[in-house]
Amino acid sequence: MARPSPPQGERRILALAAPGTAPRPDPPAALGELSTLGRVSELDPEDAKIITLARSTRARAGSAEGAAVRDETGRTYAAATVDLPSLKLTALQVAVAMAVSSGAESLEAAAVVTDDAVPDVAAVRDLGAKAPVLVAGPDGAVRAVLTD
Repeated sequence: MARPSPPQGERRILALAAPGTAPRPDPPAALGELSTLGRVSELDPEDAKIITLARSTRARAGSAEGAAVRDETGRTYAAATVDLPSLKLTALQVAVAMAVSSGAESLEAAAVVTDDAVPDVAAVRDLGAKAPVLVAGPDGAVRAVLTD
């Protein structure tokens, strides 16, 4: 059975369930529980999501940074730092490159999980001049929101 599409401009949150269990009846509440674990409970759920994606990508790759961006359609792209002898990219640069290569025309928001005080956001500004960049520590606590 096909799921109905959400109205134009509206995002739908889907809850996933483990095999053999029923989906959670209230996906926004479930998302709120997840965001509290990431110490981002005061944020918009979509911003909490990109911080969570950035944190998990950083942890999975064991890299210095993790980042995630959300494009104008609500699609998200997560990436980690690339540190090769012949190629060095920040996590934000990789996430923006992924969005661009997938056809994104602008960014709504970005998040980076890093130990650095002020990350380089030039790649984000190329695609989203006013997109907020949420800067979080490894624990998920937002330290700053960069808007220009």
